[in-house]
Amino acid sequence: MAKWQCVLNCGACCYLNPLERPFLEEFLSPSQLELYLSMVGEDGWCQNYDHSSRKCKIYQERPRFCRVEVDIFEEMYGVRQTEFDDFAINCCLEHIQDRYGNHSKEIDNYRQQIGI
Repeated sequence: MAKWQCVLNCGACCYLNPLERPFLEEFLSPSQLELYLSMVGEDGWCQNYDHSSRKCKIYQERPRFCRVEVDIFEEMYGVRQTEFDDFAINCCLEHIQDRYGNHSKEIDNYRQQIGI
């Protein structure tokens, strides 16, 4: 069974365009939603995402909704601990495919890193 992990040089989850995430209001409180929307740049990417380094500029201080952790996913999305790895891996695969394509170096790197 594969274990979820964040893979360097990806950043697919930092594409925050709310048009591509229509259920935000179901999962975020009004204050979280306001923060989320304030982070979205004109191009749909998070304003804290550094495209050249492909890293978050506020990683240590990033909001709770940006953290992929078992307890947060259980609280925010109802994902049980036993489902976490599969759920998080599928989310990453979906975001990577949407941003970079199914035959991209990013998707190949992700699959290799997590062993699928």
